[in-house]
Amino acid sequence: MFDYFKYLTAAAMTVIAVWRFPAVRYADAHRRALWGGYAGFSVALWLYTPAVMHAVDRIPVVDLSALLRHFASTAAIIAALTYVATSYGKSTEAVVPRHVAVSRWIARASYRAGAIGVALLTVLFFTVLDRPSPSRSFLIDHAGEWGAAVYMTVFYFFPLITTAVCGYQWTRAARQAENTSMRVGLGLMGVAMWMGLIHTVARVTILWGAVAFPLSASTVQLLIDATALWMNLLFLIVAVGASIPTTRAAAARWKTWCTLYRIYPLWVDLVEAFPGTSLYPPGSRLAELIHMRVPSDVRLDRWTQDIADACEKLRYYAPEELQFAAEDTTSSHADPEPAAEAYWIKAALQAADATQAHRYAVSPFKAKPFVDTDSEAAWLTRVSAVYSDIDAAQARTLFEHSAQAESEPNR
Repeated sequence: MFDYFKYLTAAAMTVIAVWRFPAVRYADAHRRALWGGYAGFSVALWLYTPAVMHAVDRIPVVDLSALLRHFASTAAIIAALTYVATSYGKSTEAVVPRHVAVSRWIARASYRAGAIGVALLTVLFFTVLDRPSPSRSFLIDHAGEWGAAVYMTVFYFFPLITTAVCGYQWTRAARQAENTSMRVGLGLMGVAMWMGLIHTVARVTILWGAVAFPLSASTVQLLIDATALWMNLLFLIVAVGASIPTTRAAAARWKTWCTLYRIYPLWVDLVEAFPGTSLYPPGSRLAELIHMRVPSDVRLDRWTQDIADACEKLRYYAPEELQFAAEDTTSSHADPEPAAEAYWIKAALQAADATQAHRYAVSPFKAKPFVDTDSEAAWLTRVSAVYSDIDAAQARTLFEHSAQAESEPNR
């Protein structure tokens, strides 16, 4: 059962690392450092799972998975320290607060200390560790050995510093956060770091206690398993805490994506009717929704502009009476105003196919006081919902009747 928990923790951390992978593309040391921390810890956690450990053990270096796990954890820890230091940005204050100065100094020193630490771990791994056969559980199998205690003490020096710094900074930042999601997310990450500090102190105490006192194998296993469960729990809390502040952005992206999906039928008909209106030729609905040329919010802004530009061009084709005919047709509709616009657009497209453009725009088009792209997109969503249900025969009939009414002498 505990092995499944290891896989769950590794998978959760990997999902977060993949989710934040686009940060690598940006020239932003802050976001890149955060991604580096998640990526490093995800690698370390996978190396902690039985399947990956078994695969690595095929390499003829006994307990190599443990050394690689410690390397990955060290890299992740350095990234976490860099993330904390860059969280404060470039200070322009004459006097930098002490906690900021300390964090920056630790982050700068961590690179040099990390290089020394990795080298020292490697030397200790191949010299003082007794590794006659592969370990099923590195700490349990090496409990009571002074070489293993020295090796792990060197390794735990980095988590000890990191959890203390991150725990203090994230707890402090949580109290000062302006919105609830950020406050809760940073608070959970701060709690996880304090849990990490307790875990680190407990592990070092257990290792040296097993050297100083004759502890039974069952006692050592119980203590190590308990701290391992504690470690996996704190990583899950970190994953949850890191995800909460992004839920608002994720919800906004999902809403934008749904809006693009709904207004696509309206947009594609209009930009195909007037080539050059869009910056690029339209593709299928799926292709438009999954491509990564531009962010979804920018695309939505472009689509609303494309629709507005195409509707303005339709005014040179649509009969003058078309607006009134569309309003009469939709007077009993559940949402009459956007329905009237949908009928007007559909019929005006029929007019664009059948007639020449007038010299002047003769068809009226009601102006709407949109304050931003979101309000305009919300309106177009309602229009597109009706537009998709109008068939070509209905649109042509409406166009022909309005054209006929315009040509009558009494009009």
